[in-house]
Amino acid sequence: MIYPADLEVKIGFDRIRALLTERCMSSLGRRQVENIRMLTDKDRIELLLNQTEEFRQILMRGLPFPQSNYYDPEEAFRRIRPLDTFLEPEELLDLKLSYETILRIIAFLSPRTEEEEAPFPALAVLIQDLETEPGVVKAIDRIVDERAEVRNNASEKLADIRRKKIRLEGEANRKIAHLLQQAKQQGLVAQDVELALRNGRQVIPIGAAHKRKIRGIVHDQSATGQTVYMEPEEVFEINNEIVDLELEEGQEIIRILKAFTDGVRPMIPGMQACYRMLGIMDAIRAKAKVALDLQAQKPRLKGKPGMRWIRAMHPLLYLSHKAQGKQVEPLDISLDDETRILVISGPNAGGKSVCLKTCGLLQYMIQCGLLVPMVDYSEAGIFEALFIDIGDQQSLENDLSTYSSHLLNMKFFMDHSRENTLFLIDEFGAGTEPRIGGALAEAILEKLNQKKAFGVVTTHYANLKLMAGKHSGIGNGSMLFDTQNMRPLFRLKTGNPGSSFAFEIAKNIGLPKDILAKAGEYAGVEELDFDRQLQDLDLKKAEVEDKEKQLRSADHFLSEMIDKYEKLSGELEMRKSEILIQARQEAKKVLADANRMIENTIRKIKEAQASKETTRLARQELGAFIRQEEEKLREQKTGERREKKPRMVPERDNTPIGIGDAVRIEGQQSIGEVIEITGKEATVSYGSIKLRAKLNILEKIRKSSLEKPEERRVKVKMSFDINEKAAEFNPQIDIKGLRVEEALRKLRYYLDDAVLLGVKQVKILHGKGDGILREAVRGLLQGVPEVNRYRDEHPDRGGAGATIVDFR
Repeated sequence: MIYPADLEVKIGFDRIRALLTERCMSSLGRRQVENIRMLTDKDRIELLLNQTEEFRQILMRGLPFPQSNYYDPEEAFRRIRPLDTFLEPEELLDLKLSYETILRIIAFLSPRTEEEEAPFPALAVLIQDLETEPGVVKAIDRIVDERAEVRNNASEKLADIRRKKIRLEGEANRKIAHLLQQAKQQGLVAQDVELALRNGRQVIPIGAAHKRKIRGIVHDQSATGQTVYMEPEEVFEINNEIVDLELEEGQEIIRILKAFTDGVRPMIPGMQACYRMLGIMDAIRAKAKVALDLQAQKPRLKGKPGMRWIRAMHPLLYLSHKAQGKQVEPLDISLDDETRILVISGPNAGGKSVCLKTCGLLQYMIQCGLLVPMVDYSEAGIFEALFIDIGDQQSLENDLSTYSSHLLNMKFFMDHSRENTLFLIDEFGAGTEPRIGGALAEAILEKLNQKKAFGVVTTHYANLKLMAGKHSGIGNGSMLFDTQNMRPLFRLKTGNPGSSFAFEIAKNIGLPKDILAKAGEYAGVEELDFDRQLQDLDLKKAEVEDKEKQLRSADHFLSEMIDKYEKLSGELEMRKSEILIQARQEAKKVLADANRMIENTIRKIKEAQASKETTRLARQELGAFIRQEEEKLREQKTGERREKKPRMVPERDNTPIGIGDAVRIEGQQSIGEVIEITGKEATVSYGSIKLRAKLNILEKIRKSSLEKPEERRVKVKMSFDINEKAAEFNPQIDIKGLRVEEALRKLRYYLDDAVLLGVKQVKILHGKGDGILREAVRGLLQGVPEVNRYRDEHPDRGGAGATIVDFR
């Protein structure tokens, strides 16, 4: 259920539908787009989302999906339902081309063998149980050619008629050309006169004074009457025969078309099912194209009401800002069993209404099977009903004021809201006397909360902001405001109410001080104190969040370094084990070879009856072999001893920490050097990486217990050299010409290195082309937490063919 009836217009879905319609290739697809409605069945919504996601992958990977000749035969099918009707040649050609597209789509989505699965299982659902008629294409091809003209060999009779017609036309042309030449020689016509065409017949232009000198029929004359156009008697009979043949030709063509149409007529229901699939596919393609334009993703669908959206953006606002080269501030918003209703407050023009419309539009899009601009690990629930109250709803026809219309909406909300309802109310309580409006709004919101409905409301009223502290299920959110630059940040933060910043904005635009002072008196001390407390709360919260962000960044870096260290340590141990195993195997081989050599030597001596010369030579061979194998064993033992050399364990030093000391963080293995101490914090250097940490979590390490550089030479070669990587890092990567999958794989490794090295900005060269690689790159960037923002390069340096990435 949706309310009101024009909900799509209020949330902006009519413009999304228009975008989809523009991207359809046929009226088949446009009809499907027109029929899009909000669904409530989870499995059905999941299928539609998966189909759009699969087609998005097809477009991004540049796969050869058939995307041409999406003709709509519905009008032709309707026209030929009565008997004795037929399809025109042009309709036959359209039918052939579009039906070929259907057959190619079915082949594209079908598994190659019975053992394989369909490459795109969600899209493959559309071709299940379709009854196709491959013979239709061949039958049409025998009748018409690529110019929609009936072929000569469509029937034997038609071929015979056209052969006769060609022969007679040739005969008529030769005769009339001969007669024209005679007329020129006799001076009846000028030398530059050419044959003309009147009533479909070739005629000779001749002066009116000479018309009786040529026997024939006059078909026309000039405007002045000085020239007449005559068909000579000699070709008249031939042309009559040609006309008769043309009539026969037309009748035979109609007979052929009727025969084909009679054969196709019983197949129409099955063919219509195929064309419905073609229309659905066209609409899915349009949804995938729009998804690429929006950098949209498929969220995780949940079977119950609620939402946990991360970096969600209003689609239309995103497209508008994208065209202007601007960024949209994404929203993180959650509604769950603990906080079902979110009360958003904050300054005017701060983004409250945009946030509310974003919730309505994205939820509606998801339940229509459209991908949405948010990260793919966002969670989206399913609502049975969606209600909205927004904008000026004054009704002159029904004699209702805006506030009366608002109250009627609230009555509908309270009567029909359930646990699976999502309601959206903009400027709740506005439109009447503030105290009364605020009180009514509070009572209505309390009732909706009792019904366990989900909702988002925007307001300036303090009593609604305070409800979160008195009622479970209701939470506060605020749109942040930059008090230094006096501008809204369009950023939603949940947990606390927001100030309207009315006095600050009024002061900034230049209202007189005496007016502001008088307004402060009228507002009252308590009201001003409450507003200032909200502002202070916003500032303190922002400071805490900045600190948390710094801590998360440091923790993330440390975790990465620890993971890399442990991985390399494991690789070293594994390599050590491999060397020991190899050494033992070599030793066994040496012993086996030695035994064989000794046995061979003894056998030779015995077989030669122990002659001195044979014995001497055998001993020399054995001695050389033993010396060679002893050398191998010495090398193996040396290597093994080197591996077994005891590793020095760093010892803790309990003396105070100073500059230049070796330290490590408690519970970790990486050792760095203290380069600066400020108060209770120290700056520790790990090569090119520097980190600030509190002194009380650092352990001082006795330098004498650390391995010397020459003892760590082998490990250094096998460890991660971050200085070398920093020296080799290029702040620009070129992925033009690569396939999407290969480009993204290369880009992921590159971004990991950039984050590890603390790079602030990089440039990605992906080219313009059709924009698929560019959109894929931006889809990847959207999911990288360390990316602060990204944008097109300056037009003089590549424009849309390159993306500039700024890291946090």
